[in-house]
Amino acid sequence: MAGLKRKDILGLREMSTEEIDLILDTADALKDIVNRPIKKLPTLRGKSYVTLFYENSTRTAKSFELAGKYLSADSINIAVASSSVAKGETLVDTARNLEAMGIDAVVMRHPMGGAPHFLAKHLKASVINAGDGMHEHPTQGLLDMLTIRQRKGAFKGLKVAIIGDIFHSRVARSNVFGLTKYGAEVWVAGPSTLLPAGFEELGVKVTTRVEEALEGADVVNVLRLQLERQEKALFPTVAEYSKFWGVGPERLKLAKPDHLLMHPGPMNRGVEIATAAADGAQSVILEQVTNGVAVRMALLYLLLGGGDAA
Repeated sequence: MAGLKRKDILGLREMSTEEIDLILDTADALKDIVNRPIKKLPTLRGKSYVTLFYENSTRTAKSFELAGKYLSADSINIAVASSSVAKGETLVDTARNLEAMGIDAVVMRHPMGGAPHFLAKHLKASVINAGDGMHEHPTQGLLDMLTIRQRKGAFKGLKVAIIGDIFHSRVARSNVFGLTKYGAEVWVAGPSTLLPAGFEELGVKVTTRVEEALEGADVVNVLRLQLERQEKALFPTVAEYSKFWGVGPERLKLAKPDHLLMHPGPMNRGVEIATAAADGAQSVILEQVTNGVAVRMALLYLLLGGGDAA
C-alpha cells in the first residue's frame, strides 16, 4: 500500500477513504507498541517536530509527545504564553524560525479556523492540525473512527449519535466528515441554540430530542459542553442542560444493548455525561485515549517516515 501523498493533515473533509484506511491500518499496526513493556522503535530517529498549541490541551498535546517518543523522534513543546508570540511575533514568523532550526513537522492547535491551512502554505515542513477554532480536529476524528472500527468492524449501516454542543465542536465536524464517507447514519442532537444552521447539508440528521438520536444507536459520542467558547448564555442553566440533554444510564437504554459510549474529553461529569455511564460497561473512553496515541504515531510515521506500516 502506498504512503500518504499529502504533506499535511488538515482535516477529514478533504481526505479520501483510501487515505483514511491507510492511517487507520497503520495505527492498528502500531498500537501494540503502546502496551509493550519497552515502548520504543527507532523508526523516526533523527526526525524532529514541534507542538505549537495556542489553546490548552492535555490529551492531544501529550499523546503527540508520547507518539513521537515511542518512535524515537525528538519533540519540542512551545509554550506560546512564554514564547516570542507574547512579544508580537506572527504565526508565520514563529513557524519559519522553527523550520530554519531543522524541524520536520509542526503540530498546531489554534483558536482561529483555517490557521493550520494558512501555515501549511508557508512551510516545507508538514503541518498537522490538532484543532483549529470551530472547524476540525482530524486526529480526534481518526481515533474515534479507529475505536469504532476495532469494535464494530465497519462503518456502513451504523447509527452514530453525536450529542451535545455541536455548534462549537470541531470534533463533531471531523466525525461527520469521516463517518459519512463510509455510509454511516449520523445523527446530531442538542439544544437548538447549539445546533449550527444548515448542518443537515453535511448529510446528517439533526434533532433537538436526544431520545430520537439515541433510539437504536450503535455508537453514542457525547461532546463536552464548551462554556469557554460561549460569549452569551445559550441555555438557561447547566442543571437544565443536564436534565434535558445529559446522557446517563436511563437514556442509554434507548440505544442498542451493545452500543459504544464515547467522549473526546475532558468530561464534565454530571453535566453532559453521568459518571455511571462514563465508567459503565459500554464505555470505550479510555480506549479512545490509547487509540489517540496510535493514530498520532501513524501520522508521524506516514508523514516523516515516508513508508508503509510494518
